[in-house]
Amino acid sequence: MTAPRPLSPALVVLFAFACGAIVGNLYYAQPIIELIAPDIGLSQATASLIVSLTQIGYVAGMLFITPLLDLFENKRLILSTLGLAFLSLILSATAQNGGLFLFVAFLTGLGAVSVQMLIPLAAHLSPEETRGRTVGNIMGGLLTGILLSRPLSSFVADHLGWRAVFFIAAGLMIVIGLVLALTLPKHSPSHKARYSTLLGSMASLWLTQPVLRRRSLLQATMFGTFSLFWTAVPLELFRAFHLSQSQIALFALAGAAGALAAPLSGRLGDAGHGATVTLAGLIGGAVAMVSGAVPALVSIASLMIAGIVLDACVQLTMIQGQRAIYSLDPHSRGRLNGLYMASIFVGGAIGSALASPLYGVGGWTAIAIAGTLAPLTGLAIYLTGERMASASPTPDLKA
Repeated sequence: MTAPRPLSPALVVLFAFACGAIVGNLYYAQPIIELIAPDIGLSQATASLIVSLTQIGYVAGMLFITPLLDLFENKRLILSTLGLAFLSLILSATAQNGGLFLFVAFLTGLGAVSVQMLIPLAAHLSPEETRGRTVGNIMGGLLTGILLSRPLSSFVADHLGWRAVFFIAAGLMIVIGLVLALTLPKHSPSHKARYSTLLGSMASLWLTQPVLRRRSLLQATMFGTFSLFWTAVPLELFRAFHLSQSQIALFALAGAAGALAAPLSGRLGDAGHGATVTLAGLIGGAVAMVSGAVPALVSIASLMIAGIVLDACVQLTMIQGQRAIYSLDPHSRGRLNGLYMASIFVGGAIGSALASPLYGVGGWTAIAIAGTLAPLTGLAIYLTGERMASASPTPDLKA
């Protein structure tokens, strides 16, 4: 079997841009819920379901749609889910009642799962020696999309109304779909099995692959801290420092600088420094949050530095995790990625859910303490796994 040639720089840029734009669909509604809810008849109590159902749809897509990558031609699946994303965004932009909007929020999460199809496909199309670099560059685009989607949504809603956010996003899905249809290579997996068998095999993969479990759990702690920080920091900036929504949006834009760590992580991983990068990311994530536990040290500048460092550390560990799990079984990359990313977003959902009650009880100090403990938990998971692997008669070199 001939080894794949490296993806062209243009195709890597396309993958990165597409991932960033598509993943933004998960976050556009988050900062403008207070504009959406009264317009479609949702109460303040039920409005938060918009974000929750979007995340649930995304996790459901990773568990039940991404396994199809190992069964059907990948390009067709990616374009089909993009079509679902377009439809859900149009329905969001035109919805006149809360029930429909909540149902469509779930569909939006399902449609965004095409991101988790593009990344494994890029990994499959890349040779082993450049896989980390390629995935790192693409993941940089994904994190940039996560970080930029909220401020962009706020700016557009301020000037054009909240419905324009979804109309513009739908138009972007059309453009991306057309470009991918013309440029995306076809890939038909060699795996032959029933869909039900593939779903059943996901449980087997989780039980039999310690690297998958370890990487999923430690990254869930990192993404939980990421979501905790970025859900709570607008509250701190507004209440403690009296920033306007536009100023908070600019703060979020500055945080996107952390996405630059993704390509670096990929290159270091390809050079054999994966373990060191993982340790640096876990420790750095804890250090980024711990200073906030001392109220006298909290300022706009310190929060911005913490956000940038935390974003970078999340990228450092995430790329190393993807390199590790993609090396486990080339025929199962869709399912492995689905399990990995589903675990991460469950951690993120927990972090987001805890942000408001923790802030209400203990302010930013409570956020900082929880945000420090989570990466330290991930560090304990990683070090325990490393000790077990080194004690094994056949050490796992992919950790």
